[in-house]
This record gives sequence, C-alpha cells and structure tokens, in this order.
Amino acid sequence: MAEKKRNLEKKLDELLSFFPVIIILGVRQCGKTTLARMLRPEWRYFDLERHRDYNLITEDFEFFIKENPRAVIIDEAQRYPQLFQELRGVVDEDRQAKNRFILTGSSSLDLIKNVSESLAGRVGIIELGTFKLNELHSLQLPEFYQIFQQKIGDETKQWLKSLCRPIDHNQLMEVFLKGGYPEPALENDDRFFQSWMENYYQTYVQRDIRSLFPRLDLVKYQRFISMLSSLNGTIINRSQVARSLDVSEKSIRDYLDIASGSYMWRNIHSYEKSMSKSVVKMPRGSFRDSGFSHYIQGIRNRDQLINHPTVGASFEAFITEELIKGVQALDIAKVDYYYFRTRNGAEIDLILEGDFGVLPIKIKFGSYTKRRQIQALTAFVEKNDLPLGIVINTSDRVEMISEKIIQVPSTCI
Repeated sequence: MAEKKRNLEKKLDELLSFFPVIIILGVRQCGKTTLARMLRPEWRYFDLERHRDYNLITEDFEFFIKENPRAVIIDEAQRYPQLFQELRGVVDEDRQAKNRFILTGSSSLDLIKNVSESLAGRVGIIELGTFKLNELHSLQLPEFYQIFQQKIGDETKQWLKSLCRPIDHNQLMEVFLKGGYPEPALENDDRFFQSWMENYYQTYVQRDIRSLFPRLDLVKYQRFISMLSSLNGTIINRSQVARSLDVSEKSIRDYLDIASGSYMWRNIHSYEKSMSKSVVKMPRGSFRDSGFSHYIQGIRNRDQLINHPTVGASFEAFITEELIKGVQALDIAKVDYYYFRTRNGAEIDLILEGDFGVLPIKIKFGSYTKRRQIQALTAFVEKNDLPLGIVINTSDRVEMISEKIIQVPSTCI
C-alpha cells in the first residue's frame, strides 16, 4: 500500500530540532506510526503492544536506554505510564541533546497528565488526524491556508478571489462519505471498507476502551457512541442524552471525556467573548472522522448520505475538521477554535482566532447561500468590526455574497 505524505511532516521535523522528545497523538489507525517511521526510517522501533518490546523496556529501563540512548521510536506510549518519568531523567542528563525520541499515543486522558508532570519543557506535542483531503489525493496543503500566515484584512478578500480548486466535487463527496482512515481509504474497496470499519468499531470498544477503563459499562458506552453519531455537528445537551440512555448526567460527561480523550470526538466550546447574554454555552461536538460516523449510522452510499436528515450537520462537522487539520499543519502560533450560537437561533459554525485575528465561518451543504442565511454571520462581523466572514459551501466559485462576506467552495479547503 503506497504511503502518503502528511501535512505535518515539516512541522514534526522542526519540533524534533527543538526538543529531545516528540509525542504524536491521535486516534487509533490514523497513521501515527507510519508518519514517525517515514520521518526517521533509520531509527529503532519498539511497540509497547508487542509483549517482547514491552518487557524489554519495562523490566530494565536503564539497560534499555544504555543500548538505545537516542534515535528511538516507541509506539503506544500510554501502555507504560512510567515511561515519561523514566525519560525525564534520561533527558536531564543531557538537556542540550535534541532529536532523540519519538513517542506515539492514542489516548490523551492520562498521557497528557503524565507528560505535563514529567516532561514539561522537554517535549513537543503534535496531534495527527485521519487523512485530510489533500493528503489522500497527494496534493500540497491548499493555498487557502496562507490567509492565516498574516493579519487578515481588506486585501484578504481580493486574494481569496484568486483561489483555485485543487480537487473536484466528486472527490470531496467521496471523502465526506468514507472519511480518511488510511487503510480503508487507500484500499478503495467498498466491501473492505465495511469489514474494516466493523472490526475497528468492535476493537475500539471491546479492546481499547476496555483496557483503559476496565470498570466502564461497555454496553452503555457503545450505545452512547451510537447516539453520538446522530448528534454529530450539533450542540450536546448532556441531560437529554442522559435521559435517553437512562444514565446519569455525570456518566455522559465521563463518556464525552473518554470519546474526546481517545480522539474519536472533538468538543468545540462556545465563543463566550461576545457581550450578548443570550449566547448558548453548552459545548458543540463532532466526530473527527466523517466516515466512522456515517458507518455507525448505517449510511453506506452517496444517495443515502445526501438524503439523510443529518447530512447538513454532518457536512458542517466534516468541513470543521478539514479546517482544523489544515490550520494545525501551519507553522504559526496556537490557534483557538469555537462556535457561536444564541438562544434565538443565530449561529456561526466555526470561529478561528489567532495572531491573524478572528475569522468567523458559516458552513452550508448546498451550492447556493441566501442572504437571510448569513444574517448571523453578517451581524457578528459588524459587531466585532471584522474585515470579513467566510461562507464555505459546495459552490463552484469564489464570490462576494455581500460587502464583507465571501463565499469559498469546499473544494478549495
């Protein structure tokens, strides 16, 4: 199976020149190991899910480090929490040495806590998702993301008008339907896709979650994940979900933390910097891979997807993930992301905030966006004195919808 270049390769390589330890985090089977081994093919590789490697590292770590003081990749680091404390002593013996260890992990709940306590200032952390559109089609990161390299202003609108569309509508819809898990995406076979997803779903719940949370009620958690797929791209009312599943609201909070901590789900917080008292403050969420969400919902083909009642919210979640993946690949300072909704229904699907300023984005599944559909976006732009807002839809061209609102085709991002 051909290996694909990832948008994060350059950023990861740079972080290795800054830190002795790098941790690549992400959902199971998103390509963390492949990325690490592509970037440092000559390094020694150890997998903590292999009994032999686990024993080699855990039974006598001091001897292991004497034999492997640098150029080491350790997979599934969360399997040995003490690893981070052990590495702290190794790193502190020679703080000037960089580019020594790459770790990967697929659960951030305790892993990030252990990193914060043991390796603060000694480690670079990078998050990898499933394939972004351009990666799957072996293309460069779209030029759209250049707008985040500098302050967004009036000239940004003129620059956006010249954007090209690196992929076509059919390519976009295929990835929207099936998502970007590397193995089934590269195999490109419908029967293999269904079989792989079924196995992945069962493995995620029955092995990964069971091993991390042995006292968790797996039947209820699996029902929760199934319900969550139908809530993809929406605001999560925890009490309502709790009543539907006949569990406590605290259980739902715990389930959301587990889904988020295992990189299956992304929580997006409300933009509370607005002065409006009517802002909804409950978190909004989305599956990080649209294909997995569609599989759980029983959506098997494009016709079913287009006619499904949740297609609009699912598309919003898909494009939100595409945008976040793109921004995370950039060599820029931290970017925050939010959504905005008021109690009277005014909504903005994604707000990106960083050194470039504040960029509100409305996402619509459809080729034509009416002015009344962007009233909330227009009001937000005006109230916050922003140079522009963006509508991302399935249209074919970039064009101004109003004085400060510009339409960008989803095939450009």
